[in-house]
Amino acid sequence: MIVRQNLTLSYVLFAVRHSILTKIWPRVLFTALLALTVTLCEHFGWLRVATLTTTPFALIGVALGIFLGFRTNASYARFWEGRQLWGRMVNVTRTFTRQLDLFLTSDDEAELADFKQALVRTTIGYVHAFRALLRRIPLDEHARRYLSPELLAEIEARRNPPNAVLQAMGESLRTAWRRGWVHDFHLSALDGSLEEMTSIQGGCERISNTPVPFSYNFLIHRITAFYCVLLPFGIYDSVGLMTPLVSFMISYAFFGLDAIGDEVEDPFGFEPNDLPLDSLCRNIEIDLLQMVGEKNTPAPVQPVGDVLL
Repeated sequence: MIVRQNLTLSYVLFAVRHSILTKIWPRVLFTALLALTVTLCEHFGWLRVATLTTTPFALIGVALGIFLGFRTNASYARFWEGRQLWGRMVNVTRTFTRQLDLFLTSDDEAELADFKQALVRTTIGYVHAFRALLRRIPLDEHARRYLSPELLAEIEARRNPPNAVLQAMGESLRTAWRRGWVHDFHLSALDGSLEEMTSIQGGCERISNTPVPFSYNFLIHRITAFYCVLLPFGIYDSVGLMTPLVSFMISYAFFGLDAIGDEVEDPFGFEPNDLPLDSLCRNIEIDLLQMVGEKNTPAPVQPVGDVLL
C-alpha cells in the first residue's frame, strides 16, 4: 500500500514512481508514436491516411468510460471487502486473546500460563500462515517462529495450512475444557471467536480464488486497445497538430483505468497498491504479545520507498 501523504502539484504532474504509468507506458508510447506518425503524414502530405469523424469515437468513448468505471468500482469493492475482513481479523484475535485471559482458570497457574502463552503464539502463527496462503507463498520464518515443530510437521502436508492451525486451536480448547479450565458457556464464546476467524478466512479465500470473469476483462482490454489505436485517425481533423498530445492523454486515462482495475482485483498480492498484509500481521503480533505480558516485541513494519507491504 502506498502511504505517501503530501501530493504536491509537481509530484502529481511529473512523478512516475508508484504511478500506473510504469505498467502501461509501452501501450501509451505506442499510441502516442502512432498518433505522431499520422499527424506528420497528414501535415506534410507524405502519405494520405484515411481519417474518420469524431462521432463514433465520442459515442464509444462515453460507453468505454462507463464500462471502465464499473470495472474499477468492482475491483475496488473487492479491495475494500478484503480490508474490512482483515480489520475483523485484527479485532477477533484481540478478543480471543482477552477471552483466554479472562475465561481460563486453574489451580496450577504456571501450567495454565504456559497453555495460554502457547495458544496465543499459535494464534499469531495462524495469522502469518493465513497471510502466506493468500499470497501463495510457503510458510515463512514469521509463521514458523510461533508454531510448534509438531504442528508445523502436521500442517505442511495439508492443502490449507491455516485451516489446520484453526483445527489444532480448537483441539487445544477441548483439552482445556476436559481439564476443567473453562466452563461450557465460556467454551462456546471461545469457539465463536474461532468460528469468526474461519468466516474471515473463507471470505478472503473467496476474493482470492474468484477473479472477475475472464470474458469481461478480455472484452474491456480489447475495446480499450482498439479505441486508443484508432483514436488518432478520428481526431486529427478536429485537433490537428495536437493529435499526439490528445491521444497520449486519452490513452493514459483509459489504459490507466484498465490497469488499475487489474491491479486491485486481487488485493492480497505484492503490488504497491495491495493491502499491507505484512504490516497488519505484525500489528496483530505486537498486540497479542503485549496482551500476554511479553516485553520484547518486534518493531512495526516500516514503509520502504513509500510502500507498506
